[in-house]
Amino acid sequence: MRALAKLEQVLPARLRPRVGALHAATLSLPGAGPTVDAEVLTTIAAACRDHERLRFGYGDRDGTRTQRSVEPLRLVHTGRRWYLVAFDLDRAGWRTFRVDRIAEVPVTSFRFTPREPPAEDLAAYVSRQISTAPYPHQFVLRVAAPAEVLARRIPPTSGVVEAVDEHSCRVRTGANTLDTVPYYLAQWGFDFVIEEAPPGLVERLREVADRFARAVG
Repeated sequence: MRALAKLEQVLPARLRPRVGALHAATLSLPGAGPTVDAEVLTTIAAACRDHERLRFGYGDRDGTRTQRSVEPLRLVHTGRRWYLVAFDLDRAGWRTFRVDRIAEVPVTSFRFTPREPPAEDLAAYVSRQISTAPYPHQFVLRVAAPAEVLARRIPPTSGVVEAVDEHSCRVRTGANTLDTVPYYLAQWGFDFVIEEAPPGLVERLREVADRFARAVG
């Protein structure tokens, strides 16, 4: 984000409002990743600011490209990637788009009346979308550690950390397979209690705990 401030200082006066729009339309989550075209970012940011519809080619996770028509709301920067929160007109719902997967500079069209946002805290909303929604197995833990401590160990792309009190926090996260979960949780180094879990997770944790117990006699 410091780079945006430097860019604004050297740009001609007529272009500075576009960088200002990028500042205003961006939220940051703590956490380097794919680079994106500056013109793509500033076009999206200006459309967020001016409530202009966008149309662009978008590459899905499997590489399939589709055309999307959206009403842009906000850019969110995770420290690794840029995301666009927008209402997808073709799918009639809110979506989170990775900006590095947008194939070209979006085309703007007529203005729209902003809709009610999908969440009051858009940074937390995007964090949930990119950390838990993509995974088939999702779970919630209460961890015996302050939220600010655990947040340094869990990037926004891996989980959502919410403070419960000054000594504990709640973590919402997910996994592609239950086999990796016990080892992932062990890396945190804190006690935890499972509040919500998919079928089979508790049994898998017990199996791994018993295996380690037998290993040490």
